[in-house]
Amino acid sequence: MKENPIDRCASLLAQAEASRQPAAPLTELYPNLALRDAYAVQQFNIERRLKAGETIRGHKIGLTARAMQIKFGVNEPDYGHLLNTMFIADRGELDLSGLIDPQIEVEPAFVLKSRLMGPNLTAEAVLAATDYVCVCFEVIDSRIEDWRIKLQDTVADNGSSALVALSEKRIRPDRVVLDDLDTVLEFDGRVVETGNSKDILGHPANGIAWLGNALAPYGIALEAGHVVLPGTCTKSRRVIGTKNIRGHMQGLGEVVLNIVGKPTVTKFAS
Repeated sequence: MKENPIDRCASLLAQAEASRQPAAPLTELYPNLALRDAYAVQQFNIERRLKAGETIRGHKIGLTARAMQIKFGVNEPDYGHLLNTMFIADRGELDLSGLIDPQIEVEPAFVLKSRLMGPNLTAEAVLAATDYVCVCFEVIDSRIEDWRIKLQDTVADNGSSALVALSEKRIRPDRVVLDDLDTVLEFDGRVVETGNSKDILGHPANGIAWLGNALAPYGIALEAGHVVLPGTCTKSRRVIGTKNIRGHMQGLGEVVLNIVGKPTVTKFAS
């Protein structure tokens, strides 16, 4: 029987995550892997995790900042799912021992108070549906060797998402200028990245509108209570060799994590 590339790719990624041993790029194994196939791989593994008892807590958008698109050689955003098992506490520990080659990025997180569904969603509709916004760390981790990813690779790999930490401080969206938030990422008190939220597709809410419209053809909505991450405005940074990380967004506050453990890949320093 001919091998099904969707099943095979999903299996490779699941095995890589469980064993903490990265797989070869899917786009090298299957050069004709289309973007729709990559999303099918992502959905296959999400369904597997839901059957095992996990629940969907939201969605993430990746590669919205031009800096990130250049870094990973892609030219459009992608999206992934956030599951309940991916969330860790602000000012708690980020344990790297369950990860392969983690990087971290700072972004705002939108928590919805009402359902959003495309098509034709606008930033204004997103803001009206938002309960509050807070600062977020997204830990990204590629199950693909050495981050040698094309867009299809990271899409199949659930947008390279791993863990999420939300700040305890919550701000109503009408109390802050969301498209002009200076952003700082610090490692052990040293500034390593800076940016401004205007670089998230002009306004972070534009990213969430993009996501809602992208999901509409599949009959998927952004649900009340869900966390939606619109993407970062800075480059991500590897966290190996760091003890404390702090992300600050002007007007929103900060999120802080303490680093413990070591990932599989330790050859890179931050």
